[in-house]
Amino acid sequence: MKTLLREKHWLSSPDEQVKVLSNHEAAGVLSFAQQLDKSGVELTPTGIDTFQVNVGKMCNQVCKHCHVDAGPDRKEIMTRETMQQILDALEGTDVKTVDLTGGAPEMNPDFRWFVEALSEQGRQIIVRCNLTIILANPKYHDLPDFFRKHGVNVVSSLPSFTARRTNAQRGNGVFEKSIEALKMLNAVGYGKADSGLKLDLVYNPSGAFLPDDQAILTQEFKQKLKESYDIVFNDLFVITNLPVSRFLDYLLNSKNYESYMDELANAYNPVAAAGVMCRNMVSISWDGYLYDCDFNQMLELKLSGNAPKHVKDFDWDKVMDREIVINQHCYGCTAGAGSSCGGATT
Repeated sequence: MKTLLREKHWLSSPDEQVKVLSNHEAAGVLSFAQQLDKSGVELTPTGIDTFQVNVGKMCNQVCKHCHVDAGPDRKEIMTRETMQQILDALEGTDVKTVDLTGGAPEMNPDFRWFVEALSEQGRQIIVRCNLTIILANPKYHDLPDFFRKHGVNVVSSLPSFTARRTNAQRGNGVFEKSIEALKMLNAVGYGKADSGLKLDLVYNPSGAFLPDDQAILTQEFKQKLKESYDIVFNDLFVITNLPVSRFLDYLLNSKNYESYMDELANAYNPVAAAGVMCRNMVSISWDGYLYDCDFNQMLELKLSGNAPKHVKDFDWDKVMDREIVINQHCYGCTAGAGSSCGGATT
C-alpha cells in the first residue's frame, strides 16, 4: 500500500479534504456548528494540559485507516531547532503531558534527545508507538529499556487480538510483530501491577461503523491477550475513525461517506462534545505550527484569530482566548461515548 502523497492522490491535499467535509448538505446532515448551537454547547478552551507533538510523518508502516497518511516515503521530520522551541514554550507553564506522535516518532533522529530533555523538565511523556518499530531495526531493539528509563507512557495501536483483523488494517505480519514487541515491553515491566510503567492499547473499528463499548472491549482484550500470549496491559483506548485522509478515501471509494456521516451525526452526544480534547490541549506539527487537535493539524486548520500560528511565538493567554476551529470531522469525537486520544470521554 502506498501513501496518498506518493500516489499523487487528490485527497493528499488537505484543502481538498476540507472541501469534501465542508459540504454538509451533500452528506445530508447539519453542519457541526449548527449541531453545537442546537444542543447549547459552546466549545471554548478550558486549559492546556497537553502538548501533542507530531515529530514526523515517516513510518515503517502504511495503515489503511491512517489520518496522517504516514509511511516510509514521508520525509517530513521535526528538527532539533523546532524541538527546542517547544521546550522553550513549555518553560514556566503548567502543561503536564507531552504526547509524541508520528508516523513512528522513534524514527526521528532527535527523538531520544527530545525525550531526555522533556524528562529533565519533569513532563509526563506519552509515546504513540506502533510496536513493530521496536523490531524494524537493531537500533530500535533497546526502545523498551529506553522507555522504562524515562518513565514513558507507551500507547500502542492494536486493532484486534486476532492476526486476521490486525493485519488486514495495518499490513501483513504486523500482528505477529506487535505481539513480540508487547512481550518485550512486558519483560521490562510495562503493563505489570505496581511497576509504574504504563502500557495502553488503542482500538479503532475496521470499517465504517462506531466502536463498541470501551469497558467491554477492554475486558475482552485483556482476557484474550493474557490467555493466548500471556500479555498484560493497563488500559484500552477506543477511538472512532474520523473522516480524514486515508479513511476519508476509503469512505468515498466504498460509497459509505454519506451513511457514515449520518451515523456520526445521529450519534452526536452533547456531553461528549463538552469533553472534547481540543478544549485542553494544543497540537504541534512537525514544522512547529499550532492546531487545536491532531486531526485539524492533518487538515492544516491552524489556530484561529489572534492566536499564535507557530510554537516559537507561543503565548498562553492568546491561545486560551482563541476560538476552536471546527468542521464536519468533529462529529467523530462527539459521537456516542465520545472519542479522544485517550479513548472514550464519557
